[in-house]
Formats: sequence, structure tokens, C-alpha cells
Amino acid sequence: MPQQQRKNPLSASLLALSVVSGSALAGATQDVEDALNFYHYGKNGAVKFDLNTRWENVDQGTAKTPGTGLALPAARQPHTANAVTSRLRIGLLSPVFHGIQGYAEYEGNLAMLDDYNSTRNGNTGYSTVADPEKSELNQLWLSYAGIPDTLIKGGRQRIKFDDDRFIGNVGWRQMETTFDSVLITHNNQQLFGLTVNAGYIGNVNTFTATSEHINAPILNVNYKVGDYGNLIGYGYWLDYTERENYEKSSQTYGLRMTNYLKPGDTYKLTDNYGVVYTAEWGHQEDYAHGPTKYAVDRLNLMGGLTAYNLTFQGAIEQLDGMGANKTFDTPLGTNHAFQGWADLFLVTPVNGIRDVFGTMISTFDRGEVILTGTYHNFTDDTGNIKYGDEWDFSALKKFGKHYSVLAKYAYYSADNYSRPDTFSNTDTQKIWVQGNINF
Repeated sequence: MPQQQRKNPLSASLLALSVVSGSALAGATQDVEDALNFYHYGKNGAVKFDLNTRWENVDQGTAKTPGTGLALPAARQPHTANAVTSRLRIGLLSPVFHGIQGYAEYEGNLAMLDDYNSTRNGNTGYSTVADPEKSELNQLWLSYAGIPDTLIKGGRQRIKFDDDRFIGNVGWRQMETTFDSVLITHNNQQLFGLTVNAGYIGNVNTFTATSEHINAPILNVNYKVGDYGNLIGYGYWLDYTERENYEKSSQTYGLRMTNYLKPGDTYKLTDNYGVVYTAEWGHQEDYAHGPTKYAVDRLNLMGGLTAYNLTFQGAIEQLDGMGANKTFDTPLGTNHAFQGWADLFLVTPVNGIRDVFGTMISTFDRGEVILTGTYHNFTDDTGNIKYGDEWDFSALKKFGKHYSVLAKYAYYSADNYSRPDTFSNTDTQKIWVQGNINF
């Protein structure tokens, strides 16, 4: 078959990483760091480099017609997708001059095996892998740090708040989302333990290399409550100004208390035992150009224990739905990280969704090996309509700060229940293998 004759550099990249000795890798890495960093990184500028090569396989069961639950004809069933892509980001960070610093970054994605629907390549007969073969100016910004405890940044930039549920860069996909925006960050940890992010987004550069115009004031206030965690309040006012996107407009408010902003953040009971938790509530309504009146809520609860190198978590996330265009949605979030890696629920079903899940994380070799397993049970927001179950697994191996390999698997099993006015879905299996080099 034609695809069998194509070169697959992924396997060669992973093999090279696996056979390089620790001392040789460390020496080569130091040479690269010395070449890319101008004296001390951040103050006197640097060259940034990120190469990510990935194989993604998507195998779906019988696809159904949305809204009817009836199987599509055999000729319209999607073929199994196989995507081998390699994404390069390269950027130049300027030295700091009187508190001013600039950054420019190019991003390009090459499809070396393109038996998949990228949403841009016209291969609609295959399952979707949303990594189009495109190139773009990913970031271009200026920042000013001349005001004490304050950073002002304007231009095309990456924005990530909290766990990326509402504002994120969709970092899992090859082409990330960035924002044409102004962001002011005030950080006064010594006096109040307070971080305030206030800004305005005027354009969204999506991970499929498209552009969406938006008028969006954003506010995120984070207060550190001693050793117990962080109390966060937020408001996001998203006004999409292009007619085809009007229904994505919304205003969202919420409160979040957590001690788990990133892996490893725990409240220590003893040296070897700790507690992780999140309690969050959000409210969303129609806003500005949004034509449909609605009001819905989101609940996000997680509790867990850490013991030595193991973390156990139990959680529930519920996004309410009151019908078509009346659902709690997060169009600017990194939604792949939520409600299963198979990505069946990137958009909330009309009857909402309740995700009850448990996760186990294990770290080895001083944090350079991370194993993760998660089980999800999905229903509507009342728990009466069962959507399906999902198992997710991943294994990450780091080679120092700059190199890593990852294997990842997701299997979603759809429930047989189907009704024309509810969510229709299908069994889905996804497999990923990737290698990354990042300086």
C-alpha cells in the first residue's frame, strides 16, 4: 500500500533517544543550551526551539447520523485514520532593554502520512485528527516590566489560566491556539499572595490555523491561601462578532479552590503522604451577539491522596445542558484535557454531561517517568441518560529537561442508548506515540 512506502521518522527519533547514553545526551544538551541562550536565559534573550513528531491512529465503530442515532451508510463510514506529523516551533526572544522585551515565533506542521481528516485537507472519508499541514506566525509580542510586580504584554501570545479549562492554548494539538490580546499581570506574592490577570482578546488564532474575531475582556484573580491552596475568582466575557460564531458567545463567572494547579502540588500530611483537592463552581449565560437566551452551571469536584510516588483521585465534572445552544461550553479552553482523551465531548451535548472519573498517577526515576490511568463514566447532567465509558492510559519518559517520549491510549465504549433528541456517539479508539525536543 502507498502509505507503507512512506518514511516514518518517528520510529527513528524514538530509537535514537532510547540508545543515546546519559553522559552523551547531557554533553550534547549543554552544547545546544550554550548555543541557543544569550548569556542568561530570559534577561539577555534566547532562541527557542520545539520539535514534536507524532503518530496518531483513530479507529471508530459504526458512525451515526447526529440527531437521529441511525447508522450512516457503509459508503459513508469513516476509514481508520493514520497521521504522522512533525511540528516545529522556532522563536527569538530579545534581550531586556529598559524593561521592554519582545518575542517572535514561527510554527509549521508537516504531514508525512496524511491518511486522516485534518478538517482542512478535504480527506473527509477518514476519521478526524485535527492537525492540519499549515504554517503561521504563532507568537509576536512586546512586554513591559518597568512597573513593580507588573508585566504588560501585548500582541499575539499564548495565554493559560489555571488548568486551561476556560483559557488555554490547546497544547496537545500540533498547532496551538494563541490570542491577539493585551494582558496585564500583577503579582504581589510577598504582601498579599495575590496574582491578578486582566486583559482583552481581539482575535483567536485556532489550533486548526483559522482565525476568529472576538471582543473578550478577561479577568482571573488568584489568591494564595497559605499552604492550603489557591482561591481563584474569574470572569470571561466572550463576544464572537462573526455571524457563524454568534452562538459561541457567553459570559462566565466562577470560583475555584484548589491545591493542585500542577502535578506535585499537594497539602502535606507527612513527608510521604498528602492531600489534593479542587472545588469549583461556574455560571454561564448568553452575552452580546449570542442570539439564544440561557443560563447554566458547571460543577467541578476532585479529592485525592498522595502516598510516596502514587496519587489517587476521584472526581466529578458536570456541565449543564438545557437544549440546543443552551449548554455550558468552553470554546477557548484546552478541552482535550477534560472528559476523556478520545475527544467525544469537546462540545457539550444538548442534555449536558456528567463525568465521574478516577485517576491513578505514578512517578518513578525522580519524576522522569510518569504513568497515568483514568476511568470515565459519562451520562447526561441528571445521570439518567448513559453516554458511555472510557479508559485512558499514558506513559511519559523524560530525558532531562529537553527530551521526552510519550505513548498514550484512549478507548471510548458508547452505550447502546440512543434517542433523536439526545447525544449520539460511537465506539472510538485512539493511539498516540510521539517524541519531543524542546529548548
